[in-house]
Amino acid sequence: MQAPSPDRIAVFDRRAVRLRRDRAARREGFDFLFIEAAERLLDRLGDVDRRFPVALDLGCRDGLLGRARDRRGGIEQLVQVDASPAFAAQAAGMRLSAEPEALPFAPGSFDAVLSVLALHWVNDLPGALLQLRRALKPDGLLLVSLLGGETLSELRQALMTAEFAEEGGVSPRVSPFAELRDLGGLLQRAGFAMPVVDSDRLTVTYPDALALMRELRGMGESNAVAERRRSFTRRVTLARATALYGEMFGLPDGRVPASFEIVTLTAWAPHESQPQPLRPGSATTRLAAALGTDEQPAGDTVERGIR
Repeated sequence: MQAPSPDRIAVFDRRAVRLRRDRAARREGFDFLFIEAAERLLDRLGDVDRRFPVALDLGCRDGLLGRARDRRGGIEQLVQVDASPAFAAQAAGMRLSAEPEALPFAPGSFDAVLSVLALHWVNDLPGALLQLRRALKPDGLLLVSLLGGETLSELRQALMTAEFAEEGGVSPRVSPFAELRDLGGLLQRAGFAMPVVDSDRLTVTYPDALALMRELRGMGESNAVAERRRSFTRRVTLARATALYGEMFGLPDGRVPASFEIVTLTAWAPHESQPQPLRPGSATTRLAAALGTDEQPAGDTVERGIR
C-alpha cells in the first residue's frame, strides 16, 4: 500500500503523537478511558454472531484490547499494531509498530479490523479507512472507536476564552475531532458497505482543570496539532483558564466535568452475499399501500398547494 502523499496538509504532528505515546507507555494509571472504550467495543463485537480467524488491533497501546478479548470468544488470532514502538513492545503475542496511514499488510489479510481511540490522530482519515477496507477480506468487519467533536468541549472553551483575554488572540490548544455527521460519508467513500455511526458521551470529573490536563498528558492525548504554539503556556493564561473552567462548568461539589464523545464506526467490506439496495423503479408494492393511505395523483397535490 502506498504511503500518504508528502505534499498534503498535515493537521497533526505525527512525530509528536508518537513521542507522546512513547512517554505514556512508561506511565501507569492513565488508561481508564481506553479500557472503557475497549470494553464497549468488545460488547459490540459480541453482538456479531460469527468468528474471526485473524483480526487487526490498530492502535493497540500495551495490548489492553487483546487482554480483554482473551475473556471472550470470537477472535482466534490478533495482530496488534501501534505507532509507538514502546507501546507495541508491551503487547503480548503478535505485534509490530507501524503508522496507521501506511500499514504494511497485503489486501485481504484480515477478517476483522478493530481500533480503540487511535484514528482521531491520523491526518488522512479517508485514506486510512480506505487502507483498512483493502486490508479486510470480503465481508470482513470494521469496528473502531475514535473521539468525536464534542470531546473536551469545556476545556477548549475555557482555554480559548482565557488566551484571548490575556494575550489578545487564540491558538490551537485542543485537537480538532471528526464530527459525527461526516463519518458515515467517509465510510461510504472508502468503499464500505452497511455503515453505521453512533456515539456515546462519557463525562468524567476532576478536582480542577489542571488535573484534567495532567491526565491528558499521562494518556498521551495532549495537543499535537501541527500549528500549535511551541512555547509553554503563560502562567497567567493557565491560571485564568483554570479559574474560568471552574466558573463556567464547576459542579456543586467543587469538581469540574470533562466530556469525551466516543464515536463507534461499524461497517463491512463489500461481498455479494450482503443485502443490496433495489434498483430505482423496481419496487413491487406502492408506498401508499404500505402506509395504509389513499394515493393521490401528483397533479392534484400540486393544485392543492397553489390554491
